[in-house]
This record gives sequence, structure tokens and C-alpha cells, in this order.
Amino acid sequence: MKGLIEAIEAESVKQNVPSFNVGDTVSVGYRIIEGDKERIQNYDGVVIAKNKKNGGFRATFTVRHMSYGVGVERTFPLHSPRIADIKVIRKGKVRRAKLYYLRGLTGKAAKIKEVK
Repeated sequence: MKGLIEAIEAESVKQNVPSFNVGDTVSVGYRIIEGDKERIQNYDGVVIAKNKKNGGFRATFTVRHMSYGVGVERTFPLHSPRIADIKVIRKGKVRRAKLYYLRGLTGKAAKIKEVK
């Protein structure tokens, strides 16, 4: 039974996932289906967490951005068929695995240094 589940998950794993880490600013192209139409909506923000629960197929990442002064976070499954593409806009230099402390910061204090 367990081998069957792993075989099904193995064929759903994406091969062209770009390399990004926590602290990087990314643009996630997410497929939205409205009625009979499909479009791609970009979600730009800073990756504040990468979760590798049980590894592989179940991996997720959380992206945070500010929208009209309100922090908005969204968690994406890394290998979801709804994700069209992931583009790394800039690389960030951080010393933490999770950046949950950004939730309490605003303005310049919430800025992440860029890797040159």
C-alpha cells in the first residue's frame, strides 16, 4: 500500500522547480479558474518559511507581502499543478530558517538585505 502511494506521488513531483530559499523575494504564477476561463495571477512576496513535512511531494512554502498596509501570507504546495511558474526576483541574506518575526515589523525594519 505504501509503495503504491509513493509511486503515485513520484509521478506528480515537478522537475523544473527553481532553487530558492527563505528570505528570497519570489513571484509565484498561480492558475486561477473562473467559470470556463483560466488565467495566471502573480503573487509577489518574501518567502518566510519552507516546510518539508515528510519531504518530497508534500513540501510547501509560505510567501508574505504587504497589501495596502496589511500583511498577507499565502502557503503554496511546491508541486501543485496549479502553480504555473516560480521566479526568483532577488536573493535575500537571512540567518533564520523561518522569518515569522517579520509579522511584527513594518517599514524599513522589515527589509531584508540582498545577496550581492
